[in-house]
Parts: sequence; C-alpha cells; structure tokens
Amino acid sequence: MFHVFNNLEEKVNLPLQFTFPFFYKPHPLSILAANQLRSYLLTKSEWEAELAMGKMFGVLVVKDESDRVGFLAAFSGQLNGSYLHDYFVPPIYDLNDKSSFFRSEEKEISEINSLLDSDEFQQKKDQLEREYQTRVMRFEQLKLEKKRSLQEAKEERDRRRLEGISTSESQELIRQSQYEKAEARRCIKESEKYVNEAEEALQIFKKHEIDLRTERKNKSITLQKKLFEQYRFLNARGEQATLLDLFSPNMPPSGAGECAAPKLLQFAFEHHYQPFCMAEFWWGKSPDMLIRRHGKFYPSCTAKCKPILDFMLQGLEVEPSPLSSVQYTIKDISIVYEDEWLLIVDKPHGLLSAPGLSSTLSVQSILQEHYQQTNLKVAHRLDMSTSGLLVVAKNEEVFCRLQEMFSDRSVKKRYLALLDGVVKSDRGRIELPISPSWENRPYQVINHENGKEAVTDYELIEVKEGRSKVWFYPLTGRTHQLRLHAAHREGLDCPIVGDELYGNPAEHLYLQAQRIEFEHPITHVCLKVEVPCEF
Repeated sequence: MFHVFNNLEEKVNLPLQFTFPFFYKPHPLSILAANQLRSYLLTKSEWEAELAMGKMFGVLVVKDESDRVGFLAAFSGQLNGSYLHDYFVPPIYDLNDKSSFFRSEEKEISEINSLLDSDEFQQKKDQLEREYQTRVMRFEQLKLEKKRSLQEAKEERDRRRLEGISTSESQELIRQSQYEKAEARRCIKESEKYVNEAEEALQIFKKHEIDLRTERKNKSITLQKKLFEQYRFLNARGEQATLLDLFSPNMPPSGAGECAAPKLLQFAFEHHYQPFCMAEFWWGKSPDMLIRRHGKFYPSCTAKCKPILDFMLQGLEVEPSPLSSVQYTIKDISIVYEDEWLLIVDKPHGLLSAPGLSSTLSVQSILQEHYQQTNLKVAHRLDMSTSGLLVVAKNEEVFCRLQEMFSDRSVKKRYLALLDGVVKSDRGRIELPISPSWENRPYQVINHENGKEAVTDYELIEVKEGRSKVWFYPLTGRTHQLRLHAAHREGLDCPIVGDELYGNPAEHLYLQAQRIEFEHPITHVCLKVEVPCEF
C-alpha cells in the first residue's frame, strides 16, 4: 500500500501545511504521486473498459514510521467490481465482505423488491381492480334498471287507477308495488354484497402491498443506520466518529465514506503515517451530466466529504481556505451609474453578489454599510468568480420591478469570455437544461430530464494561440449557465479560462459581465451601460 517515489531527490521540500481539500493547487509531490499512479493505471489492461468510463482517484503523500517519504493511492467506490486491490488502500468498510451482515440483510430487501416488481404481483392487483370496477359498473347499471322498472310499473298502475278499478284490484296493485320494491331492494342489496366482497379483496391486497413497502422502508432505514455505524473515521488526534455522528441530525447521503480522500486519511492514521498533501484526479470519460476532464485534479466533494474531512483533518495544520482569505471594501467596487432609485456597479472577481452560506461579505453588504441603507438589494446575481456589471435597487419597489424585468427576459446582457480551446462556429445558440448537483455542490449539471431551460447565444470574436474570445448573450439566468454551456461537450466543449470547477484554474475566471441594457423601471429611459473589456 505504501509506494516509494520512483524519481525523488533525497532532499525534498515537504509542505508545511496540509492541503485544504475543497480548493487547492496540487503540491508538486502530489502531482508526482498522481503521475506515478497514472503510469500504473496504464498497465492494467483488464481495467481498460471500466477506466474509460471514468473514475476518481486520489493520492496522499505521507512519511512512514521509518521516515520514508512515499504515497498512498485510492479510488472512489469500487473498481472492477471490488473494493480491494493490492495497489490501493482498502475501504473503510467492505460492503462485499461475505461475512458481513450487509449482504444477507440487503438480500431480504431485494426479495421484497422482487415481489413488488414482479409481473404476477402487478397482474393480481390489476385483476382485483378490474373485478372491483366491473362489479361497481354492474351495480350502478342494476340500480338504474330497477329504478326505471319501478317507475314504469308505477306509471302503469296509475293509468289503471285512472281508468277505474275495484277495491280488490286496487289492493292487488298495492301488494304488487310492495313486492316489486322489496324485490328491487333485495336484488340491489345482493349486488352491493358482491361489490363489497370485491372491494374488500382489493383493499386486503393493497394493505398487503403497503405492509410490504413499509417493511422494505423500515428494513432499509435500519440497514442504513447499521451500515453507517460501521464507518468509523479517525482523525489526526486519534479520535473516532461514525457517519451518523458526523452528519447528525441528518442522514448521510448515499456513498458517503466511499470517496478516495477519506480512505487515504483513514489508512494513514491507522498505520501512524504522517500526511503531508493530497490530491484527487479524474481518469477517463466525463459523465453525461457532471463535467469531468481526463487527468484533471478536482477538489473533494462537499455533500459527501465535507463533514467527514472536517473531522478527519482535526489535529493537522491545514492550509487556510482560499475561498475566505480575500477581503473587499467599497474601494473595490466601481459605481458606473447611479440615480435616486438604483445603482449599476462593476463587481470584482472573487466577491459574492449577495450574502451566502460561506460568507456574509458581498457587494450587497458592502453597499448597505456604505449607504447606511438596509433595504438596498442586488436585483440579480453574478457568480462569485465572475466580474462585471451588477444592478442594485435602492428600495423595495424598484427591486421588485427589476426582478420582474430579469424574469421576463427584458434585460439584455453581454458577457466577454476567454475560452480554453477553439470554438468551431462563428456564432450559434446553446440550449442545455441545467440543475444543481445535489451531491456535489456547488456544481451544476446538464440534466435533459429534470433540468430548467437554459439558453445562450454566442458570437466568436477571435482565436489566438489555441484560445477563443467570445461574446455570450444569455437568454436565461441559470446558476453557472455560461460556464457549463462553454465547458460541456454538448455545448462549446471549451471551458472558460480560469474555471476551477469545469475547466482549469488560473489567476482568475476570464468571464466579465461587460454590457447591460434595460428600460429604467421608474423613468422608462433606456439604460445601456458598458465597462471596458478586461482581456
């Protein structure tokens, strides 16, 4: 499991602080370890098909108890149908272990699933429902026929009475009426009995189905909790916590604890290795929805890994988060237009438009403090990494009107972007629906089934040294829309330079909201504002 570097000088500069896992530039030792792992993967011809489909791998540079510097390797999930391979650290818990409770209890759940999904089960349910509906229809038809028959008989008796009949005949008609009504009630009651029998049989079957689904749900919850208790994580202090502890009061997401990073740290702590730096990279084809590029390093996921890694890294000196290290003031925000109702400002890279979960510092909070006006609000948003024009309302009425204008697409926007690659067409339209990646925030994904409509027009300005400069004209305003439409293979397949999420990091994201045009919500004058192009 411990791998010695093939090409490593005796004197090596080990990092003083451990990698901040959610935003990092790989340390040279991590890159060296990753390259050595990649060379190993190229020798595994039996894994070629699976690796081509895409897999996340990770490396952890460590020093063992003999002061040797080397690295550990891991993969996320399974590889070639197994969690165990000689070159890689083992899983924190092996779901494939035949002695484990998991397989036997999972089998019980699978048997319930098989029964519920079987043709026989569904056919029986359909048969009972058809029989019930048939009897209901016959019952309703019988009631109508009896009602009509009784009405016709009554009309006949009334006719005879009008013609004049004897007392004995009148009494006979009364007895006849009573008999016919009694007979009708008897027939209806008998038919209703058949309906009730069919309904009862159907309800018994449905209750059986509900009981099975409830049993399956309860077994699944119990198994999940029992399984999550088997995942016991160590940190650098020697403390231990389960998945349930780390995600409490919520249930852990599916697959938590199966990513490469927790496996690497767990093995290092168990064997008293000293961790120095870590990196994870993607190998193979990108998934259809989430953008992943072959060989590129990626930060650890937040939904599955953040609570785990926040715990496991306790006791290590970790690099400060680059996401919260930059401070901004009113001097960093250029006001390019202002009147008594609204502002248009030029937002710098790296500053939130409005307060978020990770930080309260934003264009909105800085302007509120500067103007001493708490109802001042941004009318739309730019990504934290995007620079450029942002419209800010000075009161609630203007804010609501501006939001309506952005919603009905009456605001025209133009963005300047520098793309890593050559765009094949001079102009065009990209229509790829977008939804959040709930298990890997803040990523967004292309989701043709459940995504929201996202439309972008583009125009090529120039191509120089393998990079394309383009104008983007977004017709919708989805989160990360331009970044996804640029990077995804169904879009331009050219990520924006500096896009650390969907492309390659640089000094900043080369995306600027360069021009905006709209009708003033109060004066109705056409406002058209531009800022100089940054690149």
